[in-house]
Amino acid sequence: MLNSRMKFLLPVLLACTAAPLANAQSANPAPDAIYFNGHILTGEGLPFEPFAKEKAAAKPHSVTALVVTQGKIVAATGDRDALALAGPATQKIDLAGAFVMPGFNDAHVHLGEAGHSKLAVDITGSTSLADMQKRIQLAASAAAPGKWLTGFGWDHTLWPGAKLPTRADIDAVSNGHPAIFVRVDGHIAIANTAALKAAVISPATTSPAGGKIDHDAAGQLTGILREDSAMDLVFVHVPPPSEAERLQGMELATADAAKHGVTSAQDNSNWEDFLVMEQMEKAGKLPIRITEWLPFNAPIDLLKQHRAAHPASDPMLHTGMLKGFMDGSLGSKTAAMKAPYSDDPGNAGLSRYDQPQLDKMTLERAQAGFQIGFHAIGDRANSMALHAFAQAPSTEARNRIEHAQVVDPADIPRFHELKVIASMQPNHLLTDMHWAESRLGPARAKYSYAWKAFLDAGVPLAFGTDYPVEPVTPFRGVYAAVTRTDEAGKQTFYPQNALSIWQAIAAYTQGSAYAEFAENWKGKLEPGYAADFIVLDRDITAIPPPEILKTRVLRTIVGGKLVYSLTEQ
Repeated sequence: MLNSRMKFLLPVLLACTAAPLANAQSANPAPDAIYFNGHILTGEGLPFEPFAKEKAAAKPHSVTALVVTQGKIVAATGDRDALALAGPATQKIDLAGAFVMPGFNDAHVHLGEAGHSKLAVDITGSTSLADMQKRIQLAASAAAPGKWLTGFGWDHTLWPGAKLPTRADIDAVSNGHPAIFVRVDGHIAIANTAALKAAVISPATTSPAGGKIDHDAAGQLTGILREDSAMDLVFVHVPPPSEAERLQGMELATADAAKHGVTSAQDNSNWEDFLVMEQMEKAGKLPIRITEWLPFNAPIDLLKQHRAAHPASDPMLHTGMLKGFMDGSLGSKTAAMKAPYSDDPGNAGLSRYDQPQLDKMTLERAQAGFQIGFHAIGDRANSMALHAFAQAPSTEARNRIEHAQVVDPADIPRFHELKVIASMQPNHLLTDMHWAESRLGPARAKYSYAWKAFLDAGVPLAFGTDYPVEPVTPFRGVYAAVTRTDEAGKQTFYPQNALSIWQAIAAYTQGSAYAEFAENWKGKLEPGYAADFIVLDRDITAIPPPEILKTRVLRTIVGGKLVYSLTEQ
């Protein structure tokens, strides 16, 4: 029987069975490829020391050449030494002085949802209610009779007046089609009258546990449904996408990630989407490495079955942690807070669990050998998650809190005490900073998006984008982490929590790898590590921070294979 440490580390041990450098060279004396004449950040010397409060100063190591054999780095060195290893069949790639770094490991994405959104009504980036309505009307006019209209990505906080849409707004442009559109954070949706009727939701319908059905002052339905339990009342009536549609969407979403320099993604999609990923891998069409999360709420027997369904040793695709949702979001005012919102005194958000229930489920799943990650945005949600982890203490599980946006300062040291990773998405601050302080008040805002406070407490960071809630480009996150300033350069949010460029890169590469037990073979460009790297049009470590936002990826290489090239687009 595996001991507890082996249960957690088995996927890593199996995935890291790469032969030592000497064995690789004896099996294939001439390397497959040599990349030379570059400015290559290997990742060695970056400031990443998990749970260490005192950290060594960053001493980033750089080389000019990488030698690649069988998808792995066998040497990171100078041009002369690298080229001396070339054989007749070795491919030699001149980097022309370009900046190269380890590929980004996006620690938090929703690839299935991203793919679905690319095939649904495109409402992402709507600049106003009228803009959203115009897009819906155009789709409705082309849809077959009775077809459901769905979409993702509206954000009323960006609209003039910042008012939520109503079912009447959607009725006016949906041409009788049942329709439901999910907000950009995924925590509320607007449904039209036809959709509410299909779900048999009336003004008398009781809000489900952990969710809310909104009513206006007259007691009538507004069409706003808050959190999954309420939204699912409608979504169970929406025909699911076909396998072909899932495949098309996944191909688009993973290609989008590769285009933006993401070589690994830690994903929260449906099991049906994972089966599509398996198809892509078998066909040689999976461009990035994916660790798929399983739903915390699923029965343990099913979780074990899904964990065993795909080899843990597969370095391209396998299952990982369990993902649970503690609360909603700040934008939807459903994040669970210890005190009411400053701009909504009667509302302290929604919690999806009571503490005893959460503690019991957490202990059972921990005992079954699962790593656990909780979506927790509000300070109450974070405290509840930490309390649950304390009931199943482990220094080896690498449990995580996803987002950790608003945390009671007294709880930050508990992350370190319980060895919990803060898996955060700095790009959210770019979207939220214009209204976050009015929603939280200054006392709570000071400890929101608190990346530096976590590092100072010895808590490791794992960075991601939350794609498609935010664009998949990691450069927005890097920029946000080092500046805490909006993209227009006009507003800065509590700058004492900004990071150095080295800390930001470490969190987006080595921190993310550590969070999935892959730090021994991902996140660096050193011998024995996977040949996962990106070639950029600028050195993001040596330019003014606003220039980071303009960065373009020239090439993305995963396992020594070119999966994206700007020149081939």
